[in-house]
Amino acid sequence: MNPTEVRRGASDRVMRIVWDDGHQSEYPWAYLRGWCPCAGCQGHGNEKRYVHAPASDLASISVVGNYALSIAWSDGHNTGIYSYRYLRELCHCGACGGIAD
Repeated sequence: MNPTEVRRGASDRVMRIVWDDGHQSEYPWAYLRGWCPCAGCQGHGNEKRYVHAPASDLASISVVGNYALSIAWSDGHNTGIYSYRYLRELCHCGACGGIAD
């Protein structure tokens, strides 16, 4: 699964992704920040955990190869590389369910 479009909605603080299968996902910034996949936030175990981070803005989004997005946050945190697979797992729409925070 790959995104065909990624948009950062500054006014509503949501990142939107349109996937190559036509599915559309919306991720509130706080939700994305809380599920940061970096080792500092997730540790080195196999269990995913939600981090209650300070509120911050999504400062920038960069493409990493053909498999992920790197997100930099206004609080200075920028080590999270969100694979496309992980982002799809995080989709919390009615069809996908996402991961509870």
